Amino acid sequence: MDVSKYQAFASEHLGGFKNINLLVTAFTHRSYLNEHKKTAGGHNERLEFLGDAVLELVVTEHLYSKFDEPEGVLTNWRSALVRTESLCAAAKRLGVEPLLRLSRGEKRGSQRAREQILANCYEAVIGAIYLERGYPATKKFISETLLPTFDEILYSGSWVDPKSRLQEAVQSKEGFTPAYKVISEEGPDHDKTFVVGVFIDNKLRGEGTGPSKQAAQVAAAAAALKLYQKAS
Repeated sequence: MDVSKYQAFASEHLGGFKNINLLVTAFTHRSYLNEHKKTAGGHNERLEFLGDAVLELVVTEHLYSKFDEPEGVLTNWRSALVRTESLCAAAKRLGVEPLLRLSRGEKRGSQRAREQILANCYEAVIGAIYLERGYPATKKFISETLLPTFDEILYSGSWVDPKSRLQEAVQSKEGFTPAYKVISEEGPDHDKTFVVGVFIDNKLRGEGTGPSKQAAQVAAAAAALKLYQKAS
């Protein structure tokens, strides 16, 4: 196994890494083992489990110490910081994607599936850093690679669920409650794609696509919000 690219990643972003095999494991998806049983080593799900817990603690500690806000607001802010989209974006900024060890099938997977894999890998890297260097170094990594995006999240209002934001905007301006309807669905049961429309006063105001009805509803609400923002 050529570990040079993982050593380069560690050198650039982590100041080096003694147990390079542990770091390689953080980049290894379960599917990779199916095609490389003898050479793959382990996959990253246990590291992801550990990293998820450390990540939540670091983000919670940061928000608690920096902002004097009620629990509900802090919870929403934390959810926005640790959601799949935020972690995927952090992983992409770090150049994680070319380092992923995936099966051929997963390499051809949907965009949503890839985003989830990248987010999980980011958490697994956190888990690996924690095991090698402990909490202070892990906190530093998260503080440098994820927490700086919080100002943008706060400014854009994306920490508020788009469905809630749309409902508030529509009810205040038009007096209606948005209604969501499935327009179409495609694919096998384990990999469906839903298209959902959001209707206001029986008029289609936005469409969204997602791997679940809920995700498609959120995308539809976000699309409708863009129209409202343009009109305002």
